[in-house]
Amino acid sequence: MLQTVHTIEALRNAVSLAKTSGKRIVFVPTMGNLHEGHFSLIQEAKAHGDFIVASIFVNPMQFGENEDLDAYPRTLDADSQGLEKFGCQLLFAPAANEIYPNGTQSETCVNVPGLSELHCGSSRPGHFTGVATVVCKLFNMVQPDCAIFGQKDFQQLAVIRKMVSDLCMPIDVIGVPTSREANGLARSSRNGYLNADQKALAAQIYATLTFCKNSLVDDVHSLAELKIEAQQQLESQGFKVDYLNFACPTTLAISQEGDRNIVILLAAWMGTTRLIDNIVVTR
Repeated sequence: MLQTVHTIEALRNAVSLAKTSGKRIVFVPTMGNLHEGHFSLIQEAKAHGDFIVASIFVNPMQFGENEDLDAYPRTLDADSQGLEKFGCQLLFAPAANEIYPNGTQSETCVNVPGLSELHCGSSRPGHFTGVATVVCKLFNMVQPDCAIFGQKDFQQLAVIRKMVSDLCMPIDVIGVPTSREANGLARSSRNGYLNADQKALAAQIYATLTFCKNSLVDDVHSLAELKIEAQQQLESQGFKVDYLNFACPTTLAISQEGDRNIVILLAAWMGTTRLIDNIVVTR
């Protein structure tokens, strides 16, 4: 049975009781509006421990001006039912003033240098400081042995791994492959902003990433040529490309010709909805 708590004190009491019983704590942080991709994280969590904690918190610190903080879907009742169905034992669903009792403007922040300024960080200044800060706070509240994140947010996963390493946190960070629709579209809460035609067209993001991967493996184009061609493919389908970058999977530095291991990172707008995806290539 799923237990839901809304305060740090109640969260810590529940986790402490589980630890006293000798259970390994696995944590799955989310912003809610859960879909099959999130539930795949809960299923993966069960392979790494025996007490699963999820959080639902729409973090204001990681949203910039004119982003969709107020519009972000909040579906706590449905989310709770799904978490219980898939075997989560504890849900932490705090209000903003529980996480930021003094507001976000005077909050101590966690900045992960280097990784945070690249790719999405360039387009969304301060975003990853907001992510790192709230995840650090949640880690301190939950004190998990292990934490589970999806690889769709590839850069976010890299930022969190570096933060955990740099701050000497005794937490195993596990990445789970991106959950996709039958047409390849990465599952995302923001897909709910798309109409039926847009959602069908959004599958071209993964199709373009796959084209890039195959081209790299076959060594058909230079990186510069391939980037131009892939962007043109997307733009011809009605996307506005934010970035399409070839990068090192560990440092996220821009790839050089001849690199063997590459992650292709992509962000593009379909109408007013910003979608991200990635694919890893070894050649």
